[in-house]
Amino acid sequence: MTTALSDVRPIGDQLRAWRQRRRLSQLELASEADVSTRHLSFVETGRSSPSREMVLRLAEHLDVPLRDRNLLLVAAGYAPVFDETPIEEPKMDAVRAALKQVLAGHEPYPAVVVDRFWNLIDANAAAAFFMEGAPAELLEPPLNVLRLSMHPDGMAKNILNLAEWRAHMIDRVRRHVALTADAALTQLYQELRSFPGDVGEAMAPPAEHDVFIPLRMRVDGRELSFFSTIATFGTPVDITVAELAIESFYPADTKTTEFLRERAGW
Repeated sequence: MTTALSDVRPIGDQLRAWRQRRRLSQLELASEADVSTRHLSFVETGRSSPSREMVLRLAEHLDVPLRDRNLLLVAAGYAPVFDETPIEEPKMDAVRAALKQVLAGHEPYPAVVVDRFWNLIDANAAAAFFMEGAPAELLEPPLNVLRLSMHPDGMAKNILNLAEWRAHMIDRVRRHVALTADAALTQLYQELRSFPGDVGEAMAPPAEHDVFIPLRMRVDGRELSFFSTIATFGTPVDITVAELAIESFYPADTKTTEFLRERAGW
């Protein structure tokens, strides 16, 4: 659920909440943002109104998401400055083309584009096997890749190290919730935690030879192993662009490489 621009808390309350979320003292934030501690204290308590430039400077140092920077500006009495352009708009042609190029260039290995809730925006052909065998209700738009992967009727039934992988993914969502305090993301986090699956082994220290937590799956009777990387756009000034992420999966062993190349007819 996204907070409406017309229904926001006072600017001081929001700034204090973001500062505390980032575990900064008033002195630390004031020093980083080059403002006086006294003025910052007055802003947080509502005794002083910040300038537009100060709101944006504090938001930058607090690493506030663009969506929430608009809320800070509105709370301070200023107009929002960051657009949220639908991905299908002509203005986003270059963005869509870049995404397509990255997805196609990653073949024959799977890659997906997701939004801030891990809803699927696009995927390459190699990612199709992640969705094979899943019930129709899990594939209906907006298809959430985390729900698909952890639901017992989705990918979970084919994941061999489900407890380990599931807990690390849930911890990733937990950290996003801690960073953003997003209500809808919190709801997704609670839903994912409600799915069956033992997480006892997940937070155990990795073995000495491990360098990442793999996604191990059984597909067509063969055991596959993947690791992934996540890429985002640099210096975004549009909310939609800022919230896009490309997750690219790579084979973690030669058996997986051979399977993916055979499947793609390479």
